[in-house]
Amino acid sequence: MAKLYFYYAAMNAGKSTTLLQADFNYRERGMQTMLWTAAHDDRTGTGTIGSRIALSAPAHTYDETIDLYEAIGEELKKRPLDCILVDEAQFLSQRHVLQLCEVADQLGIPVLCYGLRTDFQGKLFPGSAALLALADSLVELKAVCECGRKATMNLRVDEEGHAVASGDQTEIGGNDRYIALCRKHFFERLRDGHERQLSLGLARR
Repeated sequence: MAKLYFYYAAMNAGKSTTLLQADFNYRERGMQTMLWTAAHDDRTGTGTIGSRIALSAPAHTYDETIDLYEAIGEELKKRPLDCILVDEAQFLSQRHVLQLCEVADQLGIPVLCYGLRTDFQGKLFPGSAALLALADSLVELKAVCECGRKATMNLRVDEEGHAVASGDQTEIGGNDRYIALCRKHFFERLRDGHERQLSLGLARR
């Protein structure tokens, strides 16, 4: 029976690289895949899944308006599909995740989702929360903190490298905007960020 998988990690753990490797493995065996990524993630070009080691592949894009079950069903009328691979899965909505459950359960196609678990404040993304609740299999990919411990958190930083403690949950960026840290150092840097933003706010009064 087909399953829904969620591969999650902090930044720089190689999620997109792992996805592209899985895609290659399927296609090498003569199987057909369908790749998806978030429409607003344009770091390597809209509709492209890119990795830090310069691997890339074209992908379909999803946003709040799309019905993934319907779109995959339409593609299935044109060609057989052996696997669905979804990058930036933290940006899925709960509705999207339920649709991907249907793809696995009703269409019998395995769905592999790759994404972040938490945002820059340590809070779950909606898509990640839904996947943690509904996926058949949860797999943690490993990233490393600057101290050598396992990195599980994503710290957002400004142009000067200072921690950003508030703002919109979604802000696209790479190594210039995010640092993967262990929980201890994440909270230490986040507290520094809170104090810095507070002092800057008082200074402006």
